[in-house]
Amino acid sequence: MTPPSGLCQSEKEAYQLIVNFMEPGQLSVTDKLSFLNAVLILSSVVRDQANGNMNNYYSKTLLAKKIETLILEEPIETLDSCVRQQAMLCIVALSQVKPPFHLCQKLDLVNVSITSLFALPLIMPSLDRKESASLYLQTTQALDDMLQALVMEDRSPDMLILQNFVEIILPWLMLSDQVHQQIRALGIISRLLRFVCNFSELLHMVSFSIMGRLIGTFSVFCLNPSQEISSGALEALYYLFTILVLQRSIRPNTETILKDLQKHFRGHWMANMQNLTLFFRKYLTPEERADVIIVAMEAMTGGDLNNALAATKMLKVILKCPVTEVAKVSEILQLIYYHVDRVTDKNVLSTLKKTFQLLVQSQPEEVILTLFKIQDQSQRGAHKSWEILASFPKGYQVLMEYLLQRLISPQTPKDQEAGYATKFSTLIVTRAIYELLLISSQRSEVQTFFASVFVALLFQISFLVTSGSTVTQDELREIEYVDPVSSSVEALKTLLRSSGYMDHMSHIQTLGTWELLVNLETHYDGVALLAKSLVVKKCWHNRPIFSFLIKTLEDPNCVHYFTALVFLTELLHCPDVAGAVDEVSTKILVEWFRHKESTTEHLFLQITEIFTKHKNTMRHFHILQPYLLSCCYSCSCELVMKTFLMLQRIVKDLSWHHASSFLTELAFTLAHFFEEESEQLRLIAFEIYGTILAKVSRMTLVFPLRHQILSLLILLVAHLKDVNTDVVEVCRVCLCNVATILGWSKFKVAFAKNDAFTILSALLQQERHKVLWFLKQSVALFKSRQDPIRQLAVWFTGQIIRDLDWAELEEMEEEYLAFKYMKKDPDPIIRCLTEQTFYILEAKGTKMPAKTPLFCLCMRGIQRRVY
Repeated sequence: MTPPSGLCQSEKEAYQLIVNFMEPGQLSVTDKLSFLNAVLILSSVVRDQANGNMNNYYSKTLLAKKIETLILEEPIETLDSCVRQQAMLCIVALSQVKPPFHLCQKLDLVNVSITSLFALPLIMPSLDRKESASLYLQTTQALDDMLQALVMEDRSPDMLILQNFVEIILPWLMLSDQVHQQIRALGIISRLLRFVCNFSELLHMVSFSIMGRLIGTFSVFCLNPSQEISSGALEALYYLFTILVLQRSIRPNTETILKDLQKHFRGHWMANMQNLTLFFRKYLTPEERADVIIVAMEAMTGGDLNNALAATKMLKVILKCPVTEVAKVSEILQLIYYHVDRVTDKNVLSTLKKTFQLLVQSQPEEVILTLFKIQDQSQRGAHKSWEILASFPKGYQVLMEYLLQRLISPQTPKDQEAGYATKFSTLIVTRAIYELLLISSQRSEVQTFFASVFVALLFQISFLVTSGSTVTQDELREIEYVDPVSSSVEALKTLLRSSGYMDHMSHIQTLGTWELLVNLETHYDGVALLAKSLVVKKCWHNRPIFSFLIKTLEDPNCVHYFTALVFLTELLHCPDVAGAVDEVSTKILVEWFRHKESTTEHLFLQITEIFTKHKNTMRHFHILQPYLLSCCYSCSCELVMKTFLMLQRIVKDLSWHHASSFLTELAFTLAHFFEEESEQLRLIAFEIYGTILAKVSRMTLVFPLRHQILSLLILLVAHLKDVNTDVVEVCRVCLCNVATILGWSKFKVAFAKNDAFTILSALLQQERHKVLWFLKQSVALFKSRQDPIRQLAVWFTGQIIRDLDWAELEEMEEEYLAFKYMKKDPDPIIRCLTEQTFYILEAKGTKMPAKTPLFCLCMRGIQRRVY
């Protein structure tokens, strides 16, 4: 082959030598060195050219392959020539000319060179081996130069290429049982990292994914019994930290951080471990943190005792401070799961537990999903994966608390708008709680969480039944599909079984509670029946359940409030729960009844009635009182009727001593209902009033109630003419009680009779000083819907007016005009009575002109409403 033109004589000779030696065949050491020298000369020629390209002279790929062959031919038992050294320097020279090496070419050259040098036996400097030691050092330097040259790309180190080189070298550190080979590996990596530290710009630094594994590996070897290995690992770790500071720290702080790092370099191992902790938390990504932990755990569970102890110490130090986030949770957890049973060393086991707790606290979702994954993959038996939590009690507690929080307060729409992504659905949460409840060794923990788990699952069932549920494809992939409602019910059953409530379970099953609970139409009946079963069977956790429900209802935005109120209504029947009621819990309940929803108002009536049955709840009855009385004025006729029926029941059992203020206010409230059109409601109102009067004595009769009784006296007499005979009887009894309360012994006989006219006549004779008051009460009855009552009122009014003098009539002008207007009443008897009275007045010469036409207009309005 003719040499290319433009070469001098020596360059032509080098070219020809390359051509000759490229032919297959054995070469002597001298020939090899001559060939390599010729490659150096030709590379120099190409490098000096402006657009030089080695392929214009000879294929660079073929030259690299030949050099690789020469290195492979070198013996690995001894180092007695400089062929390796020169070959590596040739690669350096070739890397500086075009075309660039392909990545695969670089990796082949590095792999061959590393193997050729590292496989050599230990070579120590000594007088008799001085030349060999010197040659080894020169060859090592040539290898460093080669690696540095090959890692460069556009005048900056390429971190992806560096990662490939390090991955070739690492097995010599990790897998070799020869100390000198481990030292060589650490030295090569350390010097390569030191070279990289000289550059401010590094290519593909973001893709340098081996950082965490390197830090973990070097940290473990920093505690190696061999001084040379530990110092070599420490040096390599120092350069890794330097790279991190240069690339990831804020520039104004970089110099200070590097000085502090240099200060601790080669110091006590604890000082360096403190640096490791700092870099672990501040500079590493979640993936890199995970790699550090994985490396440590692999060392802890491997066969090397020294590495296990070193990794344990290292991991203990970095886990002392909380870590915000760690990736690869599934991989770490599986390492723990598959090795925890084999670990016998207490320190190692303690560190594994610490690591597990870190994962549980920082990323509980990933832990739970991984446990499901292990359960699916494992052949060790059903639910075995979850039993790992038995070894970590705090982990069980943290996971249960997290699951409860997610179940009670699931992801909100605001979280979704903010881009918060989660694979964790309520279905998965429910299934995870179910798995936790199956762990037999955690029965005491279940007792602790019983109330909160019970309420959370009940709320979940209620939500699913009343709102419906859908299962996404992501959920199907994460967990074997089961019906969400059935899953939640099964979890609730498991909770009861795990807590020893087998008798309760039988009772609930017998009543068909589960069937009612999962049916939309009967769901709340099922909720009430479930609570009733716990009360009847005296569940030990009734009181904690009550406290948890009240705590839940403290949130004004609680979406499960109706389920909570239905359950609480039945739960309050439990004496132990009633004894736990205080002012705070009562006010919380009342707040929910302010919404004026018909469903909650009916529950409120039930709860109010229950409050009157226990001496402790009765102490807080006054808080419910205003809202109870407001129900009497509801727009719902059904609610009003239920309110009065409930009042009728509770008033019988209330003592005047404990409920005097309520009974007094109720007596005033009832006055508005004595003229109700509904006979049933009117009767109940009078019966309640009669019950109240029966509780009053002359000793307990205070002014407001005395005044109220007197102001209703004429009304009670008038209703002796009520169309409802039951009302008549109640009013007769009420009048007898009034006579007793007021000490009117002279009226007892008259009141005992049903003759209203006789009673009214007696009142006019005996209580002449109250006649104007009686007149006002009588006129108020003009609005009655019942003709007999209006007839009696008009008759009585006429009796009073006839006996009044001019001054008294002037004072009662409005009543007089109202009476005069009754001449237009539809009832002929009333018109007749009115006319008779005016005839009598005219005969007596008593006449009052109508001075208030406005009042007459008002009276016409009253008449229209009446008729």
